[in-house]
Amino acid sequence: MINVTVANFEAEVIAASMHTPVLVDFWAPWCGPCKVIGPILEKLETEYGGRFKLAKIDSDQEQQLAAAFGIRSIPTCVLLVGGQPVDGFMGALPEGQIKAFLDKHLPSEEELAAQAEAEEAQQLLAQDGADAGDALDKLARAVAQAPDNNDLRFELVKQYISHGLFEDAHQALAPALAQIPVQLRFEALAHWLAALEFVGQDPRGQWPLEQFDELIAQNKRDFDTRFAKSRLLVAIGEWPAALDELLEIIMRDKQWGDEAPRKTYIGLLELMTPPAPKADPAAAGKSSGGIALSGKAAMQEDPQAELVSRYRRKLSMALN
Repeated sequence: MINVTVANFEAEVIAASMHTPVLVDFWAPWCGPCKVIGPILEKLETEYGGRFKLAKIDSDQEQQLAAAFGIRSIPTCVLLVGGQPVDGFMGALPEGQIKAFLDKHLPSEEELAAQAEAEEAQQLLAQDGADAGDALDKLARAVAQAPDNNDLRFELVKQYISHGLFEDAHQALAPALAQIPVQLRFEALAHWLAALEFVGQDPRGQWPLEQFDELIAQNKRDFDTRFAKSRLLVAIGEWPAALDELLEIIMRDKQWGDEAPRKTYIGLLELMTPPAPKADPAAAGKSSGGIALSGKAAMQEDPQAELVSRYRRKLSMALN
């Protein structure tokens, strides 16, 4: 538990919530219900063993913070995750109801253990000369501990594909593809995997690109050859060129191959899209709860994001 003021608010609440959920308890010395709920919150912070951090704000002394959160009565508790308020409650709730509130938002012990395994795996993968097998084993254990964590499963499948472990990738991908609806990012992985397997299994996977071009020059509507060429381009890492080839098919016949070119195109764009940057308290103007934050970062154009945006526009024009 930590007492928070304007001076340490950004460090102890906003920045801290990027890594661990922070429960902010607005209270006042004269508030009777605050004296009831305060010890319960402190007890739960200990019992939950680091799954959340408790921050206490004296609303009388820190009226600027209370106003920023729109506090109208106390006690009021607000939970912040990733620098943003996600939920809250008012009044001195009984311990059971507070636990239910926390359990709805906090990661379980299994999820925390899985996340720790995943972070160790990422550190290994980032090291030159590190054993990728150990890292992949850690990622696999993380998914086994938290099988419903789609972020971990996506990373595991992506790494399996990147390391050429296609059978392992299929097995890890299967539960995600069985979900209804299937998440686009997993469909994207399936298209990537299919392209790599095609190149390894089909004789055309060994063709030089010029051989494809000769056939296409003879028949612009040789979609089978165009599609095969796009898969080879995916396999050798020439993804924009693969998108161009897929676009040629889409413009000429949107329905060809049960729309496989369009689906593959969308999948490639999904995998090419750079991840959203983690929230930076110094880069924002205000949080969703109206908390004023210092600093304002200049928006910089990401070349990869611009490339993806350009190809999205091309697809939209081809489909309209």
